Amino acid sequence: MAEKRIPWYRSTVALILSVLVFPPLGLVLLWMRPKTGVLRRVFGSLVILVIGVVHLFAFYGLHVEMDGTGMKPIFSFQKPSVQQQRLEEHRAAQEATPPAPAAVVEAAAPAPSTPTISAYWADFRGPGRLGHYDEKPILTSWPSSGLERLWKQPIGGGYASFSVAGETAYTIEQRRGSEVVAAYNIRTGRELWTNSWSALFQEGMGGDGPRATPVYDNGRVYALGAEGEFRCIDAATGRTIWNINILADNGAQNITWAMSNAPLIVEGKVIVTPGGDKGRSIVAYDKISGKRLWSSLDDKASYTSPMLVTLGGKRQILAVTATRAVGLTVEEGSLLWEYPWSTQYDINCAQPIVTARNRFFISAGYGHGAALVELTPEGDKFLTKTLWANLRMKNKFNSSVMHEGHIYGLDEGILACIKADTGEQTWKGGRYGYGQLLLASGHLVVLSEDGDLALVRATPAKHEELTRFNAIDGKTWNHPAISGGLLLVRNTTEMACFRLAK
Repeated sequence: MAEKRIPWYRSTVALILSVLVFPPLGLVLLWMRPKTGVLRRVFGSLVILVIGVVHLFAFYGLHVEMDGTGMKPIFSFQKPSVQQQRLEEHRAAQEATPPAPAAVVEAAAPAPSTPTISAYWADFRGPGRLGHYDEKPILTSWPSSGLERLWKQPIGGGYASFSVAGETAYTIEQRRGSEVVAAYNIRTGRELWTNSWSALFQEGMGGDGPRATPVYDNGRVYALGAEGEFRCIDAATGRTIWNINILADNGAQNITWAMSNAPLIVEGKVIVTPGGDKGRSIVAYDKISGKRLWSSLDDKASYTSPMLVTLGGKRQILAVTATRAVGLTVEEGSLLWEYPWSTQYDINCAQPIVTARNRFFISAGYGHGAALVELTPEGDKFLTKTLWANLRMKNKFNSSVMHEGHIYGLDEGILACIKADTGEQTWKGGRYGYGQLLLASGHLVVLSEDGDLALVRATPAKHEELTRFNAIDGKTWNHPAISGGLLLVRNTTEMACFRLAK
């Protein structure tokens, strides 16, 4: 009697080849084998599942990032190399296309003898780093389809925002193995120049690339890379004027999620926070020459940017380190006061808010909460006192804004409103993830973690979202920026510009 032949698709060779070439087919063939026991099928299925996951990463560009909770994975099928190639092809095509005729005429026109450049949004989060836009009224009734979009295009990685001067927006990006400071025409998105250096900061939880927003000041751009490279750049040409690595210069170690603090320009100085010991935690360099002017404290750096404020009648630098909030003199960095503010993993990311002549609000995530601090003069320094502290506002790496005595912010991803003087919560509602928000014309412009733009009325009465639409795709942690009535948004893969003004 002739031996019965096994169909080719049930053979061991066919099974192995199918698993290696197309794992789902291999899984089907495994369960079609009549003489294979259940335990072997289950074990084989697990092996095929592992091989399938490898396939997704190796051949289909599966990319995994963590959301703002640090617990939920975000999956996408976009290889970083493919994204970079897309960006390079876009910029090459852009460069090969002549500027619009209007731009050519404008560029050819003779410059006035005393040119003036509006630099309303030249700083991180706008004037005073407050997250307030007051330059002109914005549209408070958006079309159901969303705001008018001027342009949308690919961008390099990283979590920086934009600073804007005149018609030019500046940001910093990760492009392959280089950190790149780039200048763009705000109305067209056209890349004007780049300034790059070799650097690639990689971190599995937070993500890759530079974090600190470049700052514009009087024809210069000050940009800080994730690994401490600090450059003063000519804003018109992209030429490096001077540079220094603030970590090496101050004997500091990089922190877990890298240098994230936007430089602060004040009275001829540029303030940075490398976090070195031996009095080199917060450092002032001459903004023209790059020469060190003073350094102060021994604190480990945080992820919060220093601010120029007036507290208790004293103009000073308000900075949050890994373990405390401090006030420093502008002239020499002398300590005026301190307030303990130590959080889990030494993570302070949110900007504080001056709420009254001698009071400021401070917040942090990871279950830490918020507090209102009051300063009382004591000689030429100040004492600090906690007026209230609670868990009603936990800003993780997104900062709050204040409007008419109320503070609005994302409490671990959920929008909330609290009274500034008491800490009482008036409402909490609206899930936007770990996005960012700005205040404009009595409204909150919220950029969600998913890349949606939402308009919310800034009222203590209730959460009132007026409209919402998708602006960009992908995980979005970057702060939006507004200048001249135009709204700029970006994340690690896309950037876009919308008309926000009336």
